Amino acid sequence: MKRIALVAHNEKKSEMLAWVKRHMDELKKHKLIGTSNTSQLLNSVLDLKVEPFGHGPNGGDILLAAQILGGHVDEVIFLIDAETPHGHEHDIQTLIRTAVLNNVPIALNLATADFLVELNKSERSKDV
Repeated sequence: MKRIALVAHNEKKSEMLAWVKRHMDELKKHKLIGTSNTSQLLNSVLDLKVEPFGHGPNGGDILLAAQILGGHVDEVIFLIDAETPHGHEHDIQTLIRTAVLNNVPIALNLATADFLVELNKSERSKDV
């Protein structure tokens, strides 16, 4: 079981919700964490337990980076809105850099997120 972080900018929350719905069976096999608004949305709409850890613009991205540094996150699905400026852009870049430097897979779009789900299924089938 992996620990997977789910994060989505406001403009990407509907995409995150649709993506999670498509991959519910697989995601339920893992421990899920997420920024407060993303986890609240997923928990309220879906039969899923996503543990909240903080609001992105109020330090949530930094908290996630700290969890990565502590070895407590195996994957990050972060659907970013690259078209809108964010006041906490430095925190976002810190999170991405922390994942890259610590060799933690980070999906910043749906195509990469889909790839990580398929990789998880493949890895589990090898263990059986």
